[in-house]
Amino acid sequence: MGSAYQFHSWRVFVVVCALPCVCAVVALTFMPESPRYYLEVGKHDEAWMILKQIHDTNMRARGQPEKVFTVNRIKIPKQIDELVEMQSESGNPLSKVLFRVKAELYGIWLTFLKCFNYPVKDNTVKLAIVWFTLSFGFYGLSVWFPDVIKHLQADEYATKVKTHNNERIEDFTFNFTLENQIHTNGVFINDRFISMKFKSVTFIDSTFRNCYFDDVTSVGSYFKNCTFIEAFFYNTDIDDSKLIDTEVINSTFHHNKTGCQMTFDDDYSAYWVYFVNFLGTLAVLPGNIVSALLMDKIGRLSMLGGSMILSGISCFFLWFGTSESMMIGMLCLYNGLSISAWNSLDVVTVELYPTDRRGTGFGFCNALCKLAAVLGNMIFGSLVGITKAIPILLASSVLVCGGLVGLRLPDTRTNVLM
Repeated sequence: MGSAYQFHSWRVFVVVCALPCVCAVVALTFMPESPRYYLEVGKHDEAWMILKQIHDTNMRARGQPEKVFTVNRIKIPKQIDELVEMQSESGNPLSKVLFRVKAELYGIWLTFLKCFNYPVKDNTVKLAIVWFTLSFGFYGLSVWFPDVIKHLQADEYATKVKTHNNERIEDFTFNFTLENQIHTNGVFINDRFISMKFKSVTFIDSTFRNCYFDDVTSVGSYFKNCTFIEAFFYNTDIDDSKLIDTEVINSTFHHNKTGCQMTFDDDYSAYWVYFVNFLGTLAVLPGNIVSALLMDKIGRLSMLGGSMILSGISCFFLWFGTSESMMIGMLCLYNGLSISAWNSLDVVTVELYPTDRRGTGFGFCNALCKLAAVLGNMIFGSLVGITKAIPILLASSVLVCGGLVGLRLPDTRTNVLM
């Protein structure tokens, strides 16, 4: 699409990641409405039909398709429309709308307060702690892992740098790539740099006299405290950002390159950001299968607490990771263990709240989850390249403490939903 604009693969990555959301919106149009909502708006027959469909599906799965669906009583929630009419029978439409909004907000606030009333108060506090700790550790490490691996690659790359001191090169043609080099106190006279690339090359205190640069690309390369005398630049990307404290005397620049010149061939570590995320996500699949098959057998709490504690322990072993392969392996292990905690936590949260507080309680816990994710990204991201001890100890201790709190929640495996 031209050198000034390149459609890099991160944009494709974002589009692909958005497709499941679009599919979910389409799938929602084929799902039945909530029976509770139908009862609230007075559509009792529609609510009865959905309940009957749920009953018949469950009975067929149990091998009892002949069992008949019966309803002894239905508790109908208060309807807002009735409250509006009681408030103002002769009110204008605007006042009714305003009162309806006020009544809805007041109802939401009352429902939120109910989450902190007996008998769910203790459960709400414990669930908030578990949601916060799991999200803080999981999302914090998700940001930290790829950057740490990229940092390890940069350190390894830096150990292979080639250093050239006090060199003098005259009447030579450079038509090949110079990579990972440092040139200090060099002198280049009547040299030609044609159709070549500087990749992670730094020139320090060097002099270029009567040199010709044609079709030159520089990636991660800089000229520091250098001097260009009567040099000619044509179709290059060497500009003021690459010339640091550098003096340019009687030199000319023509048709400079524009746009981003970097590709994955130039910065291979950028590829690893996507690849590591892919491997970490792929490792979630076995954890999902295991949690789906064993949740009812070993119990929600055992899976929740055990998964978080094991995730914290596996996180601690990151301390001994000194290579890319070890870090990626630990990432896959960590993601595979932690996904069982997420699945069991969803189930436990739903089953601990009664119907009239379930959505609000779940939403409150999710809000804490997002807050913890933001804090985790900020804290862990700021520690990349500084220290490995603090993120590992912080994530490990947080996950283990959250798992111990999760084990204190009441077991809901055999409970009837309220």
